[in-house]
Amino acid sequence: MTAPPDDCLARNEWICGEYLSTRRQIILDAVVQHLELTALSVLIALVLAVPLAVIARRWALAAGPVLALTTVLYTIPSLAMFSLLLPVYGLSSTLVVAGLVLYSLTLLVRNILAGLRGVPEDTRQAARGMGYGPIRLLLTVELPLALPAAMAGLRIAAVSAVSLVTVGAIVGFGGLGNLIYAGMNTYFKAQVLTASVLCVVIAVAADLLLLGVQRILTPWTRAVRS
Repeated sequence: MTAPPDDCLARNEWICGEYLSTRRQIILDAVVQHLELTALSVLIALVLAVPLAVIARRWALAAGPVLALTTVLYTIPSLAMFSLLLPVYGLSSTLVVAGLVLYSLTLLVRNILAGLRGVPEDTRQAARGMGYGPIRLLLTVELPLALPAAMAGLRIAAVSAVSLVTVGAIVGFGGLGNLIYAGMNTYFKAQVLTASVLCVVIAVAADLLLLGVQRILTPWTRAVRS
């Protein structure tokens, strides 16, 4: 009778400390790429979403087209989205970032717009009565009061981006998705499980981090709950 292999890698076990110790740098590089792609795409989407939401709030006729366009973009399957963007960006990390930006816009625009619409009209009128112009009103009154709804959208967008980054493995820029994809092709259990767990950890950490930022930026919401 043949003796079983000595280590968990040879036995191809799901949980294997040997995998973590021997592939530490590979895992670290994948995590760094995953974080970079996620952070960059969400940041760019936020920069684009704020003016789009403001335009939709200021001009009622623009709200329908803006929401419709971002919703349609969100319904496009990720593989189809990357295929459509491929002729423009080629096989690059920019292709993945561009796709994630388009997906994040829906969540961000809708929540920021909901927050702006939730600002009481009497608050706006009071600010105008104090001599606030449109820009000052937006920056010091409307956007701060819209922060809770905007941060909720940002948290959802960040968690979604963490998940969607893995699809970038089809073009070689998927962060931890690269490890999952390669592990599935070779049935490397420890690699698939480790990369999958790390994706969940990153998503939870991003959500908790943004929740903490939200609590710092909106202290009045804690006062209201108290």
